[in-house]
Amino acid sequence: MAKTGIEDHYIEKDGKRLRFGYTTGACAAAAAKAAAILLFSGTAPMTVPLHTPKGIDLDLPVLEPVKGEGFASCAIRKDSGDDPDVTNGVLVYARVAFSDKPGISIDGGLGVGRVTKPGLKQAIGEAAINPVPREMIQNAVETIAEEYEAARGLSVVISIPEGVALAEKTFNPRLGIEGGISILGTSGIVEPMSEDALVDSIVLEIRQRKALGDKRLILTPGNYGADFLAERYGIPDERIVKCSNYIGKAIEAAIEAGFSEALLCGHIGKFVKLSGGMMNTHSKEGDCRAELMASAALRAGADADTARALFDCVTTDEMLRIIEETGLLSGTMDALRERIAFSLNARFKGAITFGVIVFTGKNRELIKTETASAWTEEGV
Repeated sequence: MAKTGIEDHYIEKDGKRLRFGYTTGACAAAAAKAAAILLFSGTAPMTVPLHTPKGIDLDLPVLEPVKGEGFASCAIRKDSGDDPDVTNGVLVYARVAFSDKPGISIDGGLGVGRVTKPGLKQAIGEAAINPVPREMIQNAVETIAEEYEAARGLSVVISIPEGVALAEKTFNPRLGIEGGISILGTSGIVEPMSEDALVDSIVLEIRQRKALGDKRLILTPGNYGADFLAERYGIPDERIVKCSNYIGKAIEAAIEAGFSEALLCGHIGKFVKLSGGMMNTHSKEGDCRAELMASAALRAGADADTARALFDCVTTDEMLRIIEETGLLSGTMDALRERIAFSLNARFKGAITFGVIVFTGKNRELIKTETASAWTEEGV
C-alpha cells in the first residue's frame, strides 16, 4: 500500500504508539483538488498531494473518479488513525463543476449537515463546513484553476453519503446541524484521543446556548446529571451542556461567551473534588475523594475513627453510608457546600454567579445552594 505521509506521525501514550490520521476537512480538500485536476485534464490522478495547516504533507489515494459533461467527482477515504472517530473509513466526495458565477463557490451535499440554529460559525441554512476546511478546499481548487488558467467560475459540492446515519452518533443534532455531519478540522490532522476536540465541542455548545438566548448556563458532567435534572426539575436535555470532566474549562467558556450565571449539577463522586479546587475531575488528575470527604466530616464533628473508616472506602456511596450512620450527613454536606462555593469563587473571582446541586443515587439531593434553590423555583 502506498504511503500517505501520515505513517511516521504518532504520539506515545501509556506506553503505546498511537497513529495520527487526517480530518474530514483534509479529505474534502484533497477530493476537491483531485476532482479539479480531472475536470481540467480529463485524467484523474492516482494520488493527490495536500499540505495541511499542521505542516504535514499528505499524498492521498484518489477513489471513484467520475468525469461528466462540465463536472468531475472524486473521493478520499478518511483515516482517523488511532483516534476513536465515528467517521473513520468514510468516503468524502467532492464534485467540481464549471459555473457561470465568477470565483469558487463551496457547498455541502448529501450527508453534510445544514445549520438550523444560531451560534455556530456558519449562518443558518449554510452547510456545516468549518472555516479552516473551507479555506483548504478553496486553496486546493484555486491552485488547480490557476494552473490551468481557468476562465470560468467553479462550484464545489462536498458530500459524505454515510454522514446521514453517522450524524446521530455525534453532537450535531444537539447543535442544530441537521441532515449530516460537519466538515471539521483546524489543522487537517487528527491527533489520537485528543482532549482538545472534546473541549472544543463543549465550548461550541456553550456559545450556542448563549446565542439561543439562555439567561443562565446549565452544566453537568454527563447523563447522570442530565437525567437527574430532567426527573427532578423537568429541565429538557437540550438546555443542558454536558461538560464531562472539564468543569473549569466549561466555566471559562461560559464567562467568555457572556454568561453571568451558571447552574452546576453533578454526582457527589465528581463534585466532592470541587471542594478541593479540582476543576478537572478525571481520575488521572487525582483521586482525593476520601480525603475531601473525611475533611468535611471532621469539620462536622466526626472523630478520628470515622475519618479513618472514610479513608478506607472505595466509593462515595460507601462514604455516605458511614457518615449517615454517625448522624453527621447534614453537617458534612454543609461543609462540602461551603468549600465548593469557596473553591469556585476563588478560582473565577466573582466573574460568574454559581448555583450548585449535588446528588447521589438516582434522585437523592445532597447539596443545593440558595442560588440553585431560587433558580429552580423560577424554572431555571
